[in-house]
Order: sequence, then structure tokens, then C-alpha cells
Amino acid sequence: MVRGTPIVRPDNNHLAEPEIGKGVCTIEKVTAGRDALGGFAPKFAQLNDDVLFGEVWSRETQLSPRDRSLITVTALMTSGVFDSSFVFHMEKARLNGVTGSEMAEVLTQLAFYSGWPKAWAAFRIAAEVYADEKPTENFGGMFGLGEENTAFAQYFSGKSYLKPLTDPEKTVFLANVTFEPGCRNHWHIHRADRGGGQILLCTSGRGWYQEWGKEARELRPGDVVTIPANVKHWHGAASDSWFSHIAVEVPGEGTANEWCEPVAEDQRG
Repeated sequence: MVRGTPIVRPDNNHLAEPEIGKGVCTIEKVTAGRDALGGFAPKFAQLNDDVLFGEVWSRETQLSPRDRSLITVTALMTSGVFDSSFVFHMEKARLNGVTGSEMAEVLTQLAFYSGWPKAWAAFRIAAEVYADEKPTENFGGMFGLGEENTAFAQYFSGKSYLKPLTDPEKTVFLANVTFEPGCRNHWHIHRADRGGGQILLCTSGRGWYQEWGKEARELRPGDVVTIPANVKHWHGAASDSWFSHIAVEVPGEGTANEWCEPVAEDQRG
């Protein structure tokens, strides 16, 4: 959960980050350049696959994949490029958490700067890509979506939503937390001198949980995660699914949340 007094501790020891085990789907390696032009233009293919997608797109701490998708869609539409690459990046935008309503808003504004015919072409593709999208209101499981978690947005990659279920002034605090596809909270620690920690009760969608130095664990409805105090960890949604869990704040003494670095791109499911 995200309550408590936040303690932000930058952690630059990236070389010590854990390797992902068999249970995690790592970021997909792009081979489009080599597949199409590997024989004719091997250097261009290598730059496309290894540098553009392998290095630039992976610089998540500098700019999120979601923002990179919006920039790329904007650039392609403005340039009048509506081939398979535009379809690919429209699909990638959805995978990176851009909703259909957000994409419609982006294309509507671009119509005034890039041209009405280009907007029409882009909308036709977007309508197909988002054809099976469910309304946001349908997410959040049995307890509902709640409000966007803007107060702690700086500690999340992607959008999350929070719906308190109990009053922390009267009893143990419980809240329904919902992550959009690909959204994760940063590595963090629930500090406590005594007791403390957190319990996650998974209610809908598919997600991941990982403790520092251990293999990530896939989460589905009905799963329960007991997070001890003073253990570095992260949790959030799979890249292709919304995910909700009830977060139970375990009472303790001297409790506080310590927020660390974002989850690396290759640690995402």
C-alpha cells in the first residue's frame, strides 16, 4: 500500500538488481529490422532493433514507455505514415497503458495541427486497435475502481487507482488498489521497528510480485501475498492485463514506507 510517511532513498546500485527467473515474461526483443532488411541493409536493421528499440525505448527512467508511445504516434501521424509501423505503434501505445479515450483525445488535438485527413486515417486504425477495449469503469473488481492515485503517482510507472475500504482512524486500513496494464509501483520497503508489513489479497486480473533477490511471482485472483516488514519488493499489473488487489496494512510500531528506484524494464511481466 501507499500510506505512511514516505522515505525516498535513491538507489544507484543497479548492478545488484536481481535476475528474473522463469516465471517472468521479459521485454520482447524486436527483430523487425533484421527480418525485413537484415540481408539488404544489415547496419540499418541493427540500429533499428538494437539501438532504437533495444536502448532508446528501454530508457524508462528518462521517459516512460507510455509517453514514448504517444510521441511516436504523433510523429508518424504528422508525417502521414499509416503503414504497418503505425499500426504497430498504435498497438504498442495500448499495451503501454494509453486508453482508447486518451488516444481519441490525442488524435482530435493533432487533427488541428497535422491535418484533418491524417486524423481520419489515424482514427480508422485506432478504432480497430481499441475495438475490444472495455470501459475503465469495468475494472477494479468487486470493490470498484476508485479514484486515480495522484498523491503517490511519482512512485508508480503508469496509472493506479485507489479505493479505501476502511477508516484507518477506526480499524486496520484496507484499500482496493487497481493498476492499469503495465503499471507497477517502484521498489519499496514497509519499514517497521516491530510488526508491520503488508498483505495483498488479489481480486481480479493478472499481476506480478517480486522481492529483492528472488524470482518474481505471477498473481491471479484468489492469491494471497504476505509481505514482511523491511523487505524490498514491488508489485503491479502484467503488461497485458488490468490488476486489482486489496492491500491490508499490518499494524506495527515505527512504520513508514521507503520508496526506491523504478522497476527495470527487463523485470516486467
